[in-house]
Amino acid sequence: MSRSAAVIVHEGAEVLAEAVASRLINRLADAQAQRGEASIVLTGGRIAARVYQYVLESPIRSVVDWTKVDFWWGDERFLPSGDPERNETQARAAFLDKLLLDPERVHPMAASDVVATPEEAAALYAAELETAAGGSGVPAFDLLLLGIGEDGHVASLFPGNPALEAAGAAVGVHDSPKPPPERVSLTLEAINTATAAWIIASGEGKAEAVDEALAKGELPAGRVKATGHTRWLVDKDAAAKLKHHLDF
Repeated sequence: MSRSAAVIVHEGAEVLAEAVASRLINRLADAQAQRGEASIVLTGGRIAARVYQYVLESPIRSVVDWTKVDFWWGDERFLPSGDPERNETQARAAFLDKLLLDPERVHPMAASDVVATPEEAAALYAAELETAAGGSGVPAFDLLLLGIGEDGHVASLFPGNPALEAAGAAVGVHDSPKPPPERVSLTLEAINTATAAWIIASGEGKAEAVDEALAKGELPAGRVKATGHTRWLVDKDAAAKLKHHLDF
């Protein structure tokens, strides 16, 4: 299968969020049509929150049987359960709590009041992923969503941080340049097992990182190469410096 990355540019942030929401619904519906179930890896951030809101508002939302969707996370801030800065907390409030789900199919990363270290949380997550994959590796996620930071990071894999080169499924992250300093993340190896990975970017602050990641492939975001396809879904501001790969 191809590991090339397509770039699709939308007029603005709201159009981008609405388009991603429609694509997301169709992607999960197609997976369920083939296997009867689907899986998605959620991301955090403002644009992701808008995507989730558009999913909830979509007239085609019901084409997905949400009770047969497995929800995973790409990364998490190592904070106590319910902390408003946790990706899990934000996703539940903005999205998951408003859907009819199977709670056994929602797979958050362990919080700091549950385990003592990010490494313990990563080990638990790796074990849960392995179980879901049938005893080895990680599931072939039908869809993995990622944001991109202004430094080109994805999930909690930052340029120059040792976690970027970790093997296995999940890794504890220390010394994050963005607070909090301790986090848990899928490894790049696990991210690249996804059937589809979509990197979503909005705003001129992301433009330089988007261009550099696509042009050189050295930033963490540029090293995302899903087994099926990698798609960059961006608005015009985030695409402002792009010199390559434009797909309108």
